[in-house]
Amino acid sequence: MKVSTPILKYIIAMLLLFAHLSVAQVVITEPALPAAGKEVTLLFDISKAKDSRAQGLLKTPDQVFLWSGAGTSEGADAFEVQPAGQTNWSAPFEPGRMTYLGNSKWKITLVPRTYFAVQAGTPIHKLGLLLKNANGSAQTEDFIIQIYSEALTAKFQQPSQRFLFKDANSTIELQAAASAPAAMRILLDGVELKREENAQSISYTLNAGTDNGKRHQVVLEAKAASEVATDTFYYLVAPKPSVAALPAGLKDGINYISKEEVILVLFAPHKEHVYVIGEFNKWLPQQEYLMHRTPDGERYWLKISDLPAGKEIAYQYLVDGTIAVADPYADKILDPANDNYLTEANYPGLKPYPKGATGIVSVLQTQQPAYTWEVKNYERPAVEQLVIYELLIRDFVATRNYRTLTDTLSYFKSLGINAIELMPVMEFSGNDSWGYNPTFFFAPDKAYGTEEDLKTFIDAAHQAGIAVILDIVLNQADFENPYVRLYWDGDKPAANNPYFNPVATHPYNVFFDFNHESPATKQLVKRVTAYWLEEYKVDGFRFDLSKGFTQTKTDPDVNAWSAYDAGRVATWKRIYDEIREVDEAAYVILEHFADEKEEKELANYGMLLWNNANHDFRNLAKGQNTNPGWISYKQRGWQQPNAIGYIESHDEERVLFDVVQNGKASGTYNTRDLTTALNRAKLAAAFSLAVPGPKMIWQFGELGYDVSIDQNGRTGNKPLHWEYQNDPERAKLFQVYAELIKLKTTVPVFATDDFHTDFIDIVKRLTLSTPEAQVFMIGNFDVKQQSIAANFPQAGTWYDYFGREEVQVTNPAEKIVLQPGEFRLFTTKKLEAATPDLLPWTQTVLAADDELAKERGFVLYPNPAPDKVMVRLDNAYRGQVVFQVLDGLGRLVLNKTFLKTEQVMQQEMYLSSIPDGLYYMQISGGNEHLIRKIVKQQQ
Repeated sequence: MKVSTPILKYIIAMLLLFAHLSVAQVVITEPALPAAGKEVTLLFDISKAKDSRAQGLLKTPDQVFLWSGAGTSEGADAFEVQPAGQTNWSAPFEPGRMTYLGNSKWKITLVPRTYFAVQAGTPIHKLGLLLKNANGSAQTEDFIIQIYSEALTAKFQQPSQRFLFKDANSTIELQAAASAPAAMRILLDGVELKREENAQSISYTLNAGTDNGKRHQVVLEAKAASEVATDTFYYLVAPKPSVAALPAGLKDGINYISKEEVILVLFAPHKEHVYVIGEFNKWLPQQEYLMHRTPDGERYWLKISDLPAGKEIAYQYLVDGTIAVADPYADKILDPANDNYLTEANYPGLKPYPKGATGIVSVLQTQQPAYTWEVKNYERPAVEQLVIYELLIRDFVATRNYRTLTDTLSYFKSLGINAIELMPVMEFSGNDSWGYNPTFFFAPDKAYGTEEDLKTFIDAAHQAGIAVILDIVLNQADFENPYVRLYWDGDKPAANNPYFNPVATHPYNVFFDFNHESPATKQLVKRVTAYWLEEYKVDGFRFDLSKGFTQTKTDPDVNAWSAYDAGRVATWKRIYDEIREVDEAAYVILEHFADEKEEKELANYGMLLWNNANHDFRNLAKGQNTNPGWISYKQRGWQQPNAIGYIESHDEERVLFDVVQNGKASGTYNTRDLTTALNRAKLAAAFSLAVPGPKMIWQFGELGYDVSIDQNGRTGNKPLHWEYQNDPERAKLFQVYAELIKLKTTVPVFATDDFHTDFIDIVKRLTLSTPEAQVFMIGNFDVKQQSIAANFPQAGTWYDYFGREEVQVTNPAEKIVLQPGEFRLFTTKKLEAATPDLLPWTQTVLAADDELAKERGFVLYPNPAPDKVMVRLDNAYRGQVVFQVLDGLGRLVLNKTFLKTEQVMQQEMYLSSIPDGLYYMQISGGNEHLIRKIVKQQQ
């Protein structure tokens, strides 16, 4: 798991808030409501500045300058337009020279439209300001002030909130301003409280009263000639919610009762009161939308009636009058910060963000049309035959949506995989992410499409015989998660947060760490997993950072974190059992990487675990010897084949990139050559996929994707290279993957539990056995040719699957000649032939050593030979003898057949038609199969 910069959105929000708060303390404007085309005086008091560098301005008080900008829209940077000549931070900017007033105070007077040269007709919404000294070594923080319309404007300066809650009989200090002299008055619920004639400011101390739960409206009105300006805020005396038991059968979140009625339930212990606000009450709390509190004080609930049937309605929970959050259990949200970047290709017909709302809102809809599933009884692949294809939708299809992914299922069918693992698709922060920063666990992220699009994809995958597994993130959540925000303490989750630890217990935490021993978190995990299994019919989950599901404090000790943890084991067994109660066949996959005792216990309990072989196979592909035996569940001592081996995942460097950049060479053989690297990728794929047990491949590994994981940043967008399919050599790699996957998923011996790995030396061997058949694979990971004892499991007839030939083995230990990167997959049972010419090696070269050949009467002379060589065969055999000359890749270059009628046979073989080099002379007759090296060399 890797993610982008932690809590970035939170930091930005806090900085903006800080900037606005700082304005009130440091910068005063005269007039209070400045306009773009009118003169304004800016008064700074740096004794109240927060940036410690501001103190340096006091050293040269007559050398202080304004550095500023103007923003021409609400969403623009406040420093968008800067005054002419303001370019050199390290030099004085004379137009911005400040006048020192003494006592840490400075002023400057300007007309914004003139100072920033903004044309008439272009609005100015805000100014960005800071003070600096002449060389820029001292400065204040940034400040942002609002610019108002040049028409008559009235504004409450205190309070600044649009809505606030107050205790009974508490006071509210009111301060208001107008942009020009006017008749000003303040009204409470339509009753005038105070009036000032020909004034630009007015103040009043208001008693909140004792009407618990009643909402009050306070209006500021200013009149000048024919112009009228108003400003409004509301307050409410803290309510006392009614106490009522939760009706039977309800669950947290939305409960649909009828086509016009829902009951909303919010789990919110330690909170005093909750209102439902939304489009039905213009986002303002009203008495009839005050939620009931359950007797234990843990939940709030409310029935809402008279909803428009079948229409999407946006709503939030306003908790304790201070924070509004979307429903944590919502299956759809609207996000004002990110939805405006979505297109029809992402989410067609998306409901517009509602006017009057702030922040993320949840959506409910009665009478939602139910998806009609085409496949109702999908049978999942057996674990031992599972071949998972992991992908990130963002980097897999150009449209980044489920619909195109559905259209791509034919590609997966041709490859032969039987499961797709989607990197996280639950709502995450922003629209562009790996997805490991989740915010809402029941809502698919709209960046990839609609809920129906996702279901259509899963349904179509099932029709194609492909399971769909979700990568799910329940170890952490990002700041926008409602339960992070509802229980927050400064810069971390509060101590009374029912879900999250204030500080993560383990290393490598990025966002906010779930407490998996909390009853609330246990219930949430149970709900989330059941929801996706039942509502979306997914086939299982890959749990991100499963080792983080612990309350044992280990941070920052990685070794201690990885040690056996009985509490963590108990947590995972509980989660596994809960999933099994919902779906007894669902895959439960852990990204664990913990102590082997712990992983073995979890695997034997039934869970599947990621088994990372990337490091070993990348080095082998580069020509460096390692032992990848850990990819075998048997070598790990597990009872079941529950280790999902892989040589690439989203988290590892791509094999082909590493080989092309860093591979070894010997003579003319260079793994950095692309074609050679692709052939070595075939070798790595063969030995990783053929070992029994489930396997996983990362997107485009089957085409030799050679873009680094770190291009554009580790989690950044990666280029699509679908054109790789048109490259003949990459297409061969794809077909080798397809052939290997076909064997793994259809030929029983590839799922056997009787197998042996011989992975220590640079030449690797794998033997698979059942009573009906055997498989023997041998491969040379060196960058040099190897002539080595083959060590076939037995003598007899073997079939070279990729070479499409029959091989007679008389001596299992006789030598086999393997070129660098060459591998052979032999079977005792003849299988349907593989696609021809996928590998560069043709005929198998079995070479008895020279002494054995001589013992059997096989002699070549001269050797080296110029244009011809004499072949002598001295043995009792009588019959047809086949003489063949093979080059270093096993390709046949000469072929002659003779009849042997006597003890001794001598025959000339002419070599003039072949170039100089090393060859193998192979003689086959009867049960004899002998090979000798021969060098063709002109004298």
